[in-house]
Formats: sequence, C-alpha cells, structure tokens
Amino acid sequence: MKKNHHSDKTLSAIEKQQLLATLKSRFEKNPGRHKELDWNKIEKKLEKKPEKLWSLQQMEASEGEPDVIGYDKQTDSYWFVDCSPESPAGRRSYCYDPEALESRKANKPADSALNIAAEMGIELLTEEEYHLLQQTGSYDLKTSSWLLTPATIRKLGGAIFGDKRFGRVFIYHNGAESYYAARGFRGLLKV
Repeated sequence: MKKNHHSDKTLSAIEKQQLLATLKSRFEKNPGRHKELDWNKIEKKLEKKPEKLWSLQQMEASEGEPDVIGYDKQTDSYWFVDCSPESPAGRRSYCYDPEALESRKANKPADSALNIAAEMGIELLTEEEYHLLQQTGSYDLKTSSWLLTPATIRKLGGAIFGDKRFGRVFIYHNGAESYYAARGFRGLLKV
C-alpha cells in the first residue's frame, strides 16, 4: 500500500482537484449505485472535510475505486465504498487483525487488514454492508474481501470474508491469521 507523503493527512490543491474530478466522473458513470443522490451536495460535504478527502485518496491510491453507494438520513452521511471489480489490488495479502499478525511465527504478512484500514481512516465492511454493495453490481468474482468480524467469531480465532460466485454472495470463515494473494479488504468511509 502506498503511503501518502503528507504527514498531516491533507491533500494539496492539485491532488484535491484531481481526486474530486475522478470521484465525480465515477459517480456519473455509475448512476445505479446511488439513485437520486446529487453529486453537488456530496462535493460540498467533502470540501468541508479534508481528512475524508485524504482517506478517499488512500482508497484510490490502493486501487479501491471508491464511489457512493448510499446515504444515511439519520446521520446525514454519504457512504463511500471500494467499488473496484475485484478486492483492491493494493490491499491484498494481509491477515485479519493485529492479534492475528502477532500470532504468526513464520511467513508473516506485511500487516493486517484492520491496521491498514485504521491508518487509512476507513472501516472494513460488515456482512450487511457487503451485501448492500453486491446489490449495486458484481464484485469479487475472482477475489475475496475480509469483512468486519463479530467478536464472538473472532474470540474463537476466526474471521469472515465474502465473495461472489455462481451468481450469489457467499460469506465464509477462515483463521484470522491466514492471508492470500487473492484476498484483500474493501473499505467504508462515511462523509
């Protein structure tokens, strides 16, 4: 995963302009993901939240192709989610969390999905959010994505992940310390 060269988690004016243009273009090309949402309102919110733009830049830089897939009226927040066809290429080959990373004695991955997500300022998708994403298209047809795992499963050493095969979404389990070249994670950023 590429590290941002800004230590203060803000973008330069040029980076901001380029990112907003990319996000607007993706938003306009994929209206089925966000019916009845207005890009101008979303952009105004983003303009007021430079730290959210920084997180979106991190999602973009790791090949997540973030786009809006929903709006929560109660919290007045737009949901940006990684909409790359496959699990983001710049966020693969990580185990689930820091505890799993620490437990590996040999062949440790570079990091964990939860660590990287926290550094980026995003959250892993829950199982429900993953199903919501899959309703907007077909994702993870060849890869899989770690999902935020319920504490009851994690306490027993496991973690969950999802993919789409045979025209339907599957949620599976694995040891949290496992990692694969075809498994990454998708993020959620609420703006």
